[in-house]
Amino acid sequence: MKEPCLENLFQDRHADLLLRSFAQATGRVLLDGANAETLYNAPFAVLSHNTAADPVLTYGNLAAQSLWEMGWEQLTAMPSRLTAEPAHRGQRDAMFAEMRAKGFISNYTGVRISALGRRFEIRNAVIWPLLGADGGKLGEAATFRDFAFL
Repeated sequence: MKEPCLENLFQDRHADLLLRSFAQATGRVLLDGANAETLYNAPFAVLSHNTAADPVLTYGNLAAQSLWEMGWEQLTAMPSRLTAEPAHRGQRDAMFAEMRAKGFISNYTGVRISALGRRFEIRNAVIWPLLGADGGKLGEAATFRDFAFL
């Protein structure tokens, strides 16, 4: 998938999947009046990954790209497990297991690391499944507004 821009309507199909799946899982709106462009430019991080055995990131809005200190091409080529240091990946795996059991979670806190080695803690993250129109799982997504550099 190419970086969201006007030419590709800011990846409107994937943005719609993120927005629709969030509302379906949580019963809430991710961003009032959101469309693909406003989601990509939102002042908080939104990421998703696919359903591969070792899931790869499929989306990261500009806030996520800034926080992880990498551009679209690098971010969306990265296995999502690499967003966390090895010592924190077990906690990350447990979070996804909890989300899968509950349908979504809205209080996840965990340590992450940027491409340049800056560590930060994400707080009160919402993690939810991305579901197609037929109910089939297409990936998983996360969003958070609160973080602190460590």
